Amino acid sequence: MQLKTSDFDYYLPKELIAQTPAEPRDSSRLLVYDRASGNIEHRIFRDVTDYLKEGDVLVVNNTKVIPARIFAKRVLEDGSLAQGECEVLLLKRLDYTKWECITRLAKKLRVGTKLYFSDKLSGEVVGYKEEGLRDICFTFDGVFEDILDEIGNMPLPPYITKKLEDKDRYQTVYCKTNGSAAAPTAGLHFTPELLDRIREKGVEIATVLLHVGLGTFRPVKEENVLDHKMHSEYYRVDERNAEIITRAKREGRRVICVGTTSVRVLESVAAEDGTVQACSGDTDIFIYPGYKFKAVDALITNFHLPQSTLLMLISAFMGRENALETYAVAVEEKYRFFSFGDAMLIL
Repeated sequence: MQLKTSDFDYYLPKELIAQTPAEPRDSSRLLVYDRASGNIEHRIFRDVTDYLKEGDVLVVNNTKVIPARIFAKRVLEDGSLAQGECEVLLLKRLDYTKWECITRLAKKLRVGTKLYFSDKLSGEVVGYKEEGLRDICFTFDGVFEDILDEIGNMPLPPYITKKLEDKDRYQTVYCKTNGSAAAPTAGLHFTPELLDRIREKGVEIATVLLHVGLGTFRPVKEENVLDHKMHSEYYRVDERNAEIITRAKREGRRVICVGTTSVRVLESVAAEDGTVQACSGDTDIFIYPGYKFKAVDALITNFHLPQSTLLMLISAFMGRENALETYAVAVEEKYRFFSFGDAMLIL
């Protein structure tokens, strides 16, 4: 049976798109869906501990969002600067100086175009790709990450129109490794205190890394889902955390992923029995209904955009009709949606 992108559509009133994060983080709402019974409960996120038990492994993505949205002026042939600015979103580091980027005004950014960002940062377009994607080689005076901190902006999604007062609210409290162009937003609900309570219950917390890029948030434009091509994103699982996950699978304990990015890492690297070996690389895994999960037993996630690959992944995990019916309940109950919205626990 052909899967159509329109099969993953749903109605969402604009006012339910969250513009600001919950304060405190763990005060967001939590919809709990039991796959065995189809039962739905409505809780507060900090109540997630009621559904965790000793021996569970909670898998989080410890990527850190960089201020990846920067603005440039084109350098004209005479060395002067063009009037208008062009927006550049850093997606994926290719080597020490080169990044894959999404660019606005892409038609004007041909290979060879030179860009001025600041007195400390300049660039040149060295690669041309489809849909506004460009490879840009940067020249910088100092430490690249420090310059980004000075001139860059947090890459909030376009549906968030309010200014974010505190940059740290678009980071998880356990973020560690710089490299993401968007936050793994299911993790935004956790506080250090909640994580301590989870550990006190005998739950192990394992970390994996996936730098969120175009693969996660690129919209599906093809009507046939199978025609959509996922963009690759960098992942890493180290020895210690691979062993935590593997031991749990061998002992029949639950592996609970925080966010779709953690799911994509585990399902990219897991053997058929769900065990995991330490490794790193790029993944373009695309999970949609019909996929057989190998490692993931339960999932904490936010409410995702209509017709998105993230909703398709959720539909693969809980069933498409179940997902759409649950989303309809969330709309009726006025849950807050998307990056700064509420959460769902799928058991």
